[in-house]
Amino acid sequence: MTAARIAAATLATLITAGAQAATLPDAIKQAGLLHLSVNATYAPMEYHDPATNQLMGLDIEIADALAAKLGVKVTYTDVAFAELIPSLATGRTDFIISGLSDRASRRETMDFIDYLKTGAQFFVMADTAMKEPTDLCGKKIGTTRSTSFPADIEAWSKKVCEAAGKPAAQYVPGENSIDVRNQMKQGRIDAAVQGSETLPYAMANEAGKYRIVGAPFTLGYQGIAFRKTDAGLLDAVKAALAAMIADGSYLAIITKYGLGANAVSEPLVNASPL
Repeated sequence: MTAARIAAATLATLITAGAQAATLPDAIKQAGLLHLSVNATYAPMEYHDPATNQLMGLDIEIADALAAKLGVKVTYTDVAFAELIPSLATGRTDFIISGLSDRASRRETMDFIDYLKTGAQFFVMADTAMKEPTDLCGKKIGTTRSTSFPADIEAWSKKVCEAAGKPAAQYVPGENSIDVRNQMKQGRIDAAVQGSETLPYAMANEAGKYRIVGAPFTLGYQGIAFRKTDAGLLDAVKAALAAMIADGSYLAIITKYGLGANAVSEPLVNASPL
């Protein structure tokens, strides 16, 4: 082992020890469990294996690895996306790691550890004539109703379409990303919006069906969300994520899902510009 690798391994060990020494809530310590709610409709972040129905995905692997660093296990509950934040507020989940964007409006009640770069991204069926983002002005654009994407579409439409004298984009709600893609396949909407990190998986899983239009039109981070009263838990998870970055396990998980370019070099707290 080279001196650089020895140093990196030593650093990771020290950081992991710090994570385990950080303050975990007594209920988590005593039970040895993290209770996490996810919305498993957002592949590759979290989804059910079609063959086994087993919960899997990037967020699931990250959460399991964080728990291992903290010396606890994870138990998951699959809920609607709209129930994620209420689950945190009522204490049914200890933190959220489920495709949730760090946004200033959400920081009124939560704090975030930002762990993945993201951006809202337009996409269409591959056989449509729309090529440029401006081609979407006046079109029906679907996205999940309970996310931040409806507001992003409205802001983009005002900035790009209305400012150029073009008709406004028409937002159409969906229950989740699967529903939105189905609406587009059925011709009920012209285009859709998802997080940029999810589209490589969707396009590989349904080869030749979709085409990305333009670059992401927002740039920010996905975050692990905590109650503002749980600063000790946030600090412990932040230390555990730092240990994963130092020992290479974080990048290995991110790269496994083809999202190496979305990785962060260190844990960030409430850093998203959105």
